[in-house]
Amino acid sequence: MPLIEHSTYRAPWWLPGGHLQTIVPALFRRVKPVTTLRERLELDDGDFLDLAWSGKSSRRLAILSHGLEGSSDAAYIQSMARSLVAAGWDALAWNFRGCGTEPNRLLSFYHSGATEDLDAVIRHALAVHPAEQIDLIGFSLGGNLTLKYLGEPRERPEQLRRALAFSVPCDLADSARKLSDPANRLYMRRFLRSLRTKLRVKESLFPGSLDLAGLDQIADFLQFDDRFTAPLHGFRNAEDYWTRSSCRQFLPHIRIPTLLVNALNDPFLGEKCYPREEARESEWFSLETPQGGGHVSFPRNKFSSFTIQHSER
Repeated sequence: MPLIEHSTYRAPWWLPGGHLQTIVPALFRRVKPVTTLRERLELDDGDFLDLAWSGKSSRRLAILSHGLEGSSDAAYIQSMARSLVAAGWDALAWNFRGCGTEPNRLLSFYHSGATEDLDAVIRHALAVHPAEQIDLIGFSLGGNLTLKYLGEPRERPEQLRRALAFSVPCDLADSARKLSDPANRLYMRRFLRSLRTKLRVKESLFPGSLDLAGLDQIADFLQFDDRFTAPLHGFRNAEDYWTRSSCRQFLPHIRIPTLLVNALNDPFLGEKCYPREEARESEWFSLETPQGGGHVSFPRNKFSSFTIQHSER
């Protein structure tokens, strides 16, 4: 599959730079939800996932995975779902553990490598939906999940046909370092504020299970993942978590047509998040690197053109 360095996407001239292209759509994009049919999927470990469907009638279904501290209601998810429905698809957007309207039941929650939950969603969808074809679409952390899932040594349903991912931190350590740059302080503060809130809720539900001393002094993902994400989910430390959960190592093993779109001005992504060699050497994996677009943004509704072009290949 090709390395697409000369993308047809062009960011609007009036919104220059990766920061503005990331922040302005995140603040002002409004999309009326189309995945309004709610369902709770009970998991074997006693936890649950909240799902949101657009419908259950089309023979084509797309499963949408959101980004860090996002949800199925995120504007980028609903914008993509709206484009899919207009093209005759059903869309299923799912919330990672703890990202729905209420906390999940376990002390652990979600992380970048938790592909077992994506697998549970896919298999449930096949059990309750008439889809003959399923495509996967992931954004940021959800894109990492999607690509890792497709490259892992596991049995996958034959109905999976294609995948599309946007703004993916393919190398989690590299992305964490990039987000620690002073220029990215705004994003880091926002993510940590939301994650701190989750941890305080967890402590109220599981008294004495978490040591939150000094929580407000945590300043980056190295500190947060080392102290909380890694031990809560069975990793030795942040580096072990990042190494084992990064999707880049799994890309050579993908065996369905898959497109990754990472903007070159994405403020969340370091150089290792652009897997050019993997795209050059793969028959199945493509990488598109538009000059602009920011992170999970691509202003002027270019998500819809990416969706329809990819879906009709």
